[in-house]
Amino acid sequence: MTDRVLVVVPTYNERANLAGIVPMILAQGPGYHVLVVDDASPDGTGEAADALAAEHERVDVLHRPGKLGLGTAYVEGFTWGLRRSFDLFVSMDADLSHPPDALPRLAAQSAGVGVVVGSRYLGGSIRVVNWPMARLLVSLFGSWYARTITGLPVSDATGGFNLYSRKALESVDLASIESSGYSFQIELKFRVWRTGLAVREVPFVFTERRSGESKMSKRILWEAVWRVWKLRFARLSGRL
Repeated sequence: MTDRVLVVVPTYNERANLAGIVPMILAQGPGYHVLVVDDASPDGTGEAADALAAEHERVDVLHRPGKLGLGTAYVEGFTWGLRRSFDLFVSMDADLSHPPDALPRLAAQSAGVGVVVGSRYLGGSIRVVNWPMARLLVSLFGSWYARTITGLPVSDATGGFNLYSRKALESVDLASIESSGYSFQIELKFRVWRTGLAVREVPFVFTERRSGESKMSKRILWEAVWRVWKLRFARLSGRL
């Protein structure tokens, strides 16, 4: 692979997971680079990230002053990468729910595509391990809801394991993205799709985190509920 891939990993209290996932990403090939975006984690994740950056030349760290939200972390990370010579950009969780060994499969499908979606639900199959039924049903409903309201043609609209081309991110005004939580994953896919660039899905198996706590909250869920309507109205009015 000749493409340079920037894997952006937002963190908040992920110290226990970081030492595992970063070497696994780097092991996928010399073209893979990790950018940790840490929101002043009180558990010392930022310091652990700095230690990894000192050890590996393909690791960098952005330190932010507080918990500013997943969406803004990705916007800052992608903007950082666009200023450098990266070709592909990946959104990826730090908790090993997104398998690093699936990264080459996403990259292999990136030619001529705006976004390659790592899909838990492609073809009607459910590829989720160790989730309680209630959480799975919320996720399935969320993806169906987002697709129905926005028209976004993907089976896993809410998933966070995605690969974007440089052209896609340059075609989207990242600074105008309003989502701060998990609805960012819907909004950025939607905006890339509305540019006319192709969207492709690749199946992968999602495994529930082994340590740490999920950052999902009622506020984040409600943001996603109303954000998709705002995207729908923007589409209908021709603004997106």
